Formats: sequence, structure tokens, C-alpha cells
Amino acid sequence: MSSLGGAAHQTGRPWRASPAERERLESIFVELCRIPSPSGSERACAQRVTAELEDLGVEVSEDETTALTGSDCGNLLARIDGAIGTPLASSTTERPSVLLCAHLDTVPLSAPVEPELVEGYWENSGDGILGADNKAAIAVILTLARHVRHAGSPVDLELLFTVGEERALAGARAFDVNSLRSDFGYVFDHASPIGEVILASPSHYRLQANFRGAAAHAGIRPEDGRSAILAAAHAISSMPQGRLDEQTTVNVASISGGSAINVVPEHCFIEGEVRGFAEERAEALLEELVDDIHQAANLPQCECDVDLSIQRTFSAYQTPASAPAVVIAEEALHRCGHEPVRISSGGGSDANALIANGFPTLNLANGTEHNHEPSERVSAAALHGMLDVALTLLDVASSRPYAQAR
Repeated sequence: MSSLGGAAHQTGRPWRASPAERERLESIFVELCRIPSPSGSERACAQRVTAELEDLGVEVSEDETTALTGSDCGNLLARIDGAIGTPLASSTTERPSVLLCAHLDTVPLSAPVEPELVEGYWENSGDGILGADNKAAIAVILTLARHVRHAGSPVDLELLFTVGEERALAGARAFDVNSLRSDFGYVFDHASPIGEVILASPSHYRLQANFRGAAAHAGIRPEDGRSAILAAAHAISSMPQGRLDEQTTVNVASISGGSAINVVPEHCFIEGEVRGFAEERAEALLEELVDDIHQAANLPQCECDVDLSIQRTFSAYQTPASAPAVVIAEEALHRCGHEPVRISSGGGSDANALIANGFPTLNLANGTEHNHEPSERVSAAALHGMLDVALTLLDVASSRPYAQAR
């Protein structure tokens, strides 16, 4: 395979990973998937990522954000000079720098992960998630890092591995973007076909309601009790849910309460979310949901108190198609044989948090399928394709003036 650096560097062509690199990519992907790393428990996965990079002679720093994120480790940041064998501190060549970002955590596991290749697709042999969200991206970034350390790159790299992404982007929200040297970055965190470029994402609001009634013996003195579960049920049934329009969704995600079968439930807790591209519409909807909750709590058959909490966990963004990161990504996708498709996504990613903190970031589809579901999978071809696109991104970024103020 031709080097990405030096005289062998050629623009206008896709860069293809070698067979050995593709084999390495799949091997480390499988290894990462086997490491449980639900949000809050990313330490083991972080240690494996650190060990891989340190084996390449790359220094990894961990920030001190655990108190903010609730995770057992901080975010990881590493830098790689594109010049072969040149320490970053002593480099004299002015090269662009690009950030690549992936998250270490997964949603909770319902079964151990044992990846198996079935008709060209990696999936979990057990009845649970695979963890391709986002370990497919981690594996791609680590394989790319090994390539750059051995073959060089026309750009310098910053690699960010965040914690708590599945907990409302906790790690990325806590991360100090002022520590970055790049002008913009990429996350590979959208479970859809390679080629999709996510230009817009909604704001996200978390709504929590804690209903407080009165306990009583359910068989002897039920009339003395006030059921918090009944109040919560009325509230939920009155709320609009699902996709309300093209820009707004509502979901009640969990309900818990009660103590014993013979006790009128004194407590009940519900949690939900609102996502909206239009801030005014989302905030007006939240007011409606708050009214629904209070009305349910005040029904004569309920008469409960209720404590409410609303938090905007991340903000909407809309990236112009003319942004340097978009232009570079679309050219790289074209070179690799993918037709770029600009989309808006109802999901959030670390891009939301990094953009809100002032660092331009673009989310790219990674070819995984059915994230957060037991049927989650990713094809070997998609893994290889992600790596080829990432390699080509570096080449395109080196040939375009893209510096922009942050």
C-alpha cells in the first residue's frame, strides 16, 4: 500500500487499507466488543485503547471529569504527528490537524457479548447488543492510528475517546475543547449506510417527575391511600408521544414505583424526553407536558404532590453544506465510491456537545445497523469501508485550505 505521506502522497484517489490492516481492524473490533463498557463503567475499555496507543508510542492523557460524568474514568485524548518518526514537540513542518472522535461506552448490556461473523455481518451470538455503537468507530480509529505511525500522514491527528455518550453526551459536554489544536473534527456515530452526512440534530430535554402520594394497606384501608402510580398513569396517558411532527418527538422511557402488593403506592417516578429541531416548539411542548403532569396529580382520585425536573442535555445544531468539514468529507466519500447524502438526524452524538462548546464537528454514518437493539450488527465490508473513508479524509484534508476561527 502506498504511504499517505511524502512523495507517495497523491490526491484524487481513494486510499485503501491493506489486507493486513483489515484483518487487524476486525480483530481489535471483536476484542473491544467483548469488553463490557456500559455508561459509567468504561475503565476497562479505556485501558485497552490506551494500551493499543501506547504500544504505538503515542502518549494518552485522561482528563479529570469523573465527578461531572459519573463514569469510572475520564475522556482520553491522544495526538499523533503525521511525520514518521518525528516527535510532535520537535516537528518543524506546518501541517493541518484533524480530530477523530468516538465514544467508549455502550447502552446497558442484557447479555454477554460474543461476536460472530454470520454471512458477512458481525453480530452478537447472544441475545443482546453487539456494541458496534461505537466500538466499530474505535476500532477504525485505532487501526488508522497504527497506519499513521508506520506510514505517516499529510495531517496531524488528535484522537478523542469520550465517556458517557449514551448518558446525554456526558463526557463530551464535560470535555475542555480549548485543549484541542485541530480546526474541526469528525465523529463516526450514526447507524446508517456509509455516505450519510449528518448536517442537523435536535435539542434534547430530559423530563423527570416524582409523584408522592400516601401509603395505606391496600386491603384494609385503601381509601386512606393516595396512589402515586395511578397519578403517573393518568399523566402518561394524557401525554402526546412518538413522532409529533417532522421536527419533534416525545418518549416516556421509564416508570418505577410502589413497594409491596398490599400497599397503596406512595411513590412513583417517571422519566422521558423531548427532542426538537425548533427550540420554541420544543419548549412550548414541555410546558404542555408539565401541565399534563400537574393535572394528573391533582385529580380527585389521585391527590398527589409532584416534583418536576427539566434539563436540556444538549443543543440542536445545523451545519452549512459549505463548511470545510463537510466539503472534505463529501470529497472523501466520493473518492471511496459512496454518494454523499445530507440528512438531519433525530439522534444526538458527541458532535452536539462539541459544537455547543465551540468546536466544529461533523457526524458521519458508520455503516452499523440496529444500534441499541439485540439485532445490532455491522458488516465486515462496512468496517473496511469506514477505514478507507477515514484514510481518505486525511488525504483530502491535507489538500484543502480549511483553517477557520473557533
